[in-house]
Amino acid sequence: VQLQASGGGLVQAGGSLRLSCAASGSTFSINVMGWYRQAPGKQRELVARITKGGSTNYADSVKGRFTISRDNAQNTVYLQMSSLKPEDTAVYYCNAVQERSFVGYWGRGTLVTVSS
Repeated sequence: VQLQASGGGLVQAGGSLRLSCAASGSTFSINVMGWYRQAPGKQRELVARITKGGSTNYADSVKGRFTISRDNAQNTVYLQMSSLKPEDTAVYYCNAVQERSFVGYWGRGTLVTVSS
């Protein structure tokens, strides 16, 4: 499984960005797709994830501001980020987990910078 993320950039506080991540390869085996982020000097943390069936989980810090969605036909997951805050600044990584083996895959990160 290969993951290609896009959509990062520089935005002012209060603004919005949309991240996309397209999966290729053995995509039929993917169950969970999600987004993690890592800020400078901090550990990587879960932002949001979504199952093939559409169940979602969000970090408390992004609830009500971020929305994760998925297009199973296109093997793509999206993260709509609104009301962005400077503390959302981080490298965002796409993640996919295979259904039976629970093997995880990571895409190359995309940088999101929120200026105050």
